[in-house]
Amino acid sequence: MEAEHQEHVAFYLTGRKSSPHLGAVDGLALVPAAFARYRDLASLRHDFPLILAAGETGESSVVSLSALFDRLAACVAQGDGADRVRHHAIRLEREIRKAAFSGAKGSLAVLWDAAERKLAADGDALLVDSLGKLRSARKLDGEIVLCDGDLPIRLVTHAWRNVQGAKSRRMRARIDRLILKLSDILRADRANSAEGLSAERLKASVGVSFSGDIDFGVLSKLLLNGRPQARLPESRSTRIRRLVATLESQAFFPSTEKAAARTTNSDHAFLFRRTADALQAYRARLPQMVELAKAMSVASLEIEGRYREAAHDAMFAAIGAEELGPSELAQFPDYLVCVCADSMDAADGANLMEALSAGLPMKVLVQTDDLSAPSNAADGHASTGVRVRRLAQAAISIGGVFVLEAASSHVYRFRGPLLRGLGFPGPAFFSVYSGAGGSLGGLAPYLAAAAAADSRAFPSFVFDPSAGPDWASRFTLDHNTQPERDWPAVRVDWEDGALQRSSAQAHFTVADFLACDARYARHFATVPAECCDARMIPVAECVAIEQPGLPERVPYALFVDPANRLHRVLVDGMLIREARRCLDQWRSLQELGGIRNSHALRLVAKERAAWEERARAEAEARGAETAPATQAAPAAAALTAATVAEPVEKKRSDDPSIETPRCSSCNECIHVNDRMFKYDKNKQAYVADPNAGTFAQLVLAAESCQVAIIHPGRPRNPAEPGLDDLVKRAEAFA
Repeated sequence: MEAEHQEHVAFYLTGRKSSPHLGAVDGLALVPAAFARYRDLASLRHDFPLILAAGETGESSVVSLSALFDRLAACVAQGDGADRVRHHAIRLEREIRKAAFSGAKGSLAVLWDAAERKLAADGDALLVDSLGKLRSARKLDGEIVLCDGDLPIRLVTHAWRNVQGAKSRRMRARIDRLILKLSDILRADRANSAEGLSAERLKASVGVSFSGDIDFGVLSKLLLNGRPQARLPESRSTRIRRLVATLESQAFFPSTEKAAARTTNSDHAFLFRRTADALQAYRARLPQMVELAKAMSVASLEIEGRYREAAHDAMFAAIGAEELGPSELAQFPDYLVCVCADSMDAADGANLMEALSAGLPMKVLVQTDDLSAPSNAADGHASTGVRVRRLAQAAISIGGVFVLEAASSHVYRFRGPLLRGLGFPGPAFFSVYSGAGGSLGGLAPYLAAAAAADSRAFPSFVFDPSAGPDWASRFTLDHNTQPERDWPAVRVDWEDGALQRSSAQAHFTVADFLACDARYARHFATVPAECCDARMIPVAECVAIEQPGLPERVPYALFVDPANRLHRVLVDGMLIREARRCLDQWRSLQELGGIRNSHALRLVAKERAAWEERARAEAEARGAETAPATQAAPAAAALTAATVAEPVEKKRSDDPSIETPRCSSCNECIHVNDRMFKYDKNKQAYVADPNAGTFAQLVLAAESCQVAIIHPGRPRNPAEPGLDDLVKRAEAFA
């Protein structure tokens, strides 16, 4: 066994398989053990497929098929036949989902009709009755979309059109009101003019019914002689006509007829695939934006009768593009830019940052398909994943940009924040990993995206500058799996060689995600069961400890093959270093999200130390106050002094312990081993099971503790490697 261990250590250090018992993972189609139960997504109820609902607004414009059927069943499953209707609803939903995953295209109505015909072919009258009730309750329709490479653009574009349509309708209504009221002013002035009171005009206004009974020439003279002499000044009349012409000719908010033909009018399209093209279009249209903004402001003043030529002419003449503030820009349509991160170059990144930094009305979607592409060290180019993370961090640092990062598997949960970002009065940056690119060995994009999110390779977060005045209200990690942990904990169940059920808690790390990528296969090695020993530790534990020199422990992860056979797979040192880098970035996000914030922990420790110092001083003060009473009893005082003077050796406990009342709830020990350490009802740590881990973990937890309240005790396993060093390190916490 010692020889095998040395081979494991050699693989960890070099990534080379120097022994025949270390097998290659190439061609095994391994997936993380946590994914074993999710291989057949078509048979599982989950968020997908989604329905991009037509004619709906807000969050109702994006609906999960499962959520839709839950609502339908709750609506129609009533009375004695409730269970039967619910059962038939599940069958119909399953049939639609299978069709979508099999490649069927079309709207919900199309797939619904096909699934209904297939189920009703059996002639079951009760089934037909249930299907009829479900159909009558369904009020929506829309495009069916799966979690694939097209999802990010299709979903964001659908939501963007939803938000922009509402904005356009509001602005069009406002412009129409301005045109109507300005036209009323002109009509009233014209009606009071000689042209408006001419015989021909009067005759046309009366119609043919009474035209033979009235002398319109005489009537015209009477009205002209009796009319008031006040008329609109020529300058105001000209200005109002110019305003009406500007409002009617503007192309940013077209009428219903023009909007229907907008798809063929490229002059005012607002959907782009390159930031440079969007910037060029924005700059070209800027003079028209300024003209329309000024026209709307002047029109409002004219309608209210508050426009003063002496003051306002010069003021509005001086207004240029630089005077358009965020509130004015927010009135205009937002430009949606959909960019593929894998094809972005330095110029694209610079243009993107320029658009965001300038506060332009742009919503930018950066879609990443190949997150795990290795960096090109030869030419100094960072991997796509690294570059995308840098873009998101840069966008957050600007301060006034709405930023959302999420894997495509999570976008349904993020539909609310997505719509808020698209409606944000300023620039917004959306970074989405589709899971549809790279060399992921046939792994479904949904699982690839979920693996990236849960492994912290592509964590989800939202930064909303409009949500409040501080980071606590603006930044959130709530949509991540177990956001308080370094790595999500999952339970893996399997059947051993003796047909006995076994289970273990595993942590889903970035190594699990990268193991799905064929380009990282050389960093993994399978190990036969007979070559496994106690010196192999899970990846999460290896990441948490430093092993200078030759490592005593080598990391492994659990995977399953297509036959659901469990494999223990060694991971080399390069991936452990990558996992540590990933964990550092995740912990930085945790700090922004208020989880394990170092400043807060430092303040808690400082306040606790101050409290202990005050308590000690108060205890000493109380001792000084009782001194006279002690002097009155010299015999007792002498006895006490003699007792205190005798050296008393405090026996050190062999059992590990925690000074639970002093726990600051920092999660450090829980992250080392959440079976050995647990929280009580006050969320303060205690040693739940000292046998659930190693002495090394006890020492690591003691060293990681912010307030030094963990006492490792003595080793329980005399055969544990490196005990001499561990015992020496533990003495500081006895």
